[in-house]
Amino acid sequence: MRLILASASPRRRDLLGQVGVLPDAVDPADIDETPRKAELPAAYAARVAAEKGALVAARHPGALILSGDTVVAAGRRILPKAESEAEVRACLDLLSGRRHRVYSAITLIDAAGVARHRLSTSIVIFKRLERSEIDRYIASGEGLGKAGGYAIQGRAAGLIRSIQGSHSAIMGLPLYETRTLLEAAGYPLDRRDFE
Repeated sequence: MRLILASASPRRRDLLGQVGVLPDAVDPADIDETPRKAELPAAYAARVAAEKGALVAARHPGALILSGDTVVAAGRRILPKAESEAEVRACLDLLSGRRHRVYSAITLIDAAGVARHRLSTSIVIFKRLERSEIDRYIASGEGLGKAGGYAIQGRAAGLIRSIQGSHSAIMGLPLYETRTLLEAAGYPLDRRDFE
């Protein structure tokens, strides 16, 4: 049973490795990830994950396809994957001292083409950030290319007061939900790792 990871994210591949799963191939889906008008963050994450999976499934008939999308949202607002220092600053200014949600959606398409979907919702609360803390974080370069302008697995962890939900989902792949879907699809997991 071949498993294709429909993501170029090295974090997702590393996270799969934590539960003993090594995809047979990585085939990123290149889709338009522009949110639709009035699209809510949870629905957006689920739609993008499903579209990525469907695109890659068409290229690998008979394989298991795992795709995902992670969205940082302040209220109904979807924050960007910060591509510049200015975007990192804008995201951190917005998130400073407040709670926000991280939606991590996954889709698993089985060998018969049946798609199953899961959505993990986590709440993250940043401390009130001093300008100097934001400046140092921006200087690290860690927030570039990250949804919401931060990476919880790095220096940003020291700026977060609390999380409620799945740490792995905030990083980009909800491992509990992923493992459950893989088991349901008959993917051979090494049970010794969990006994």
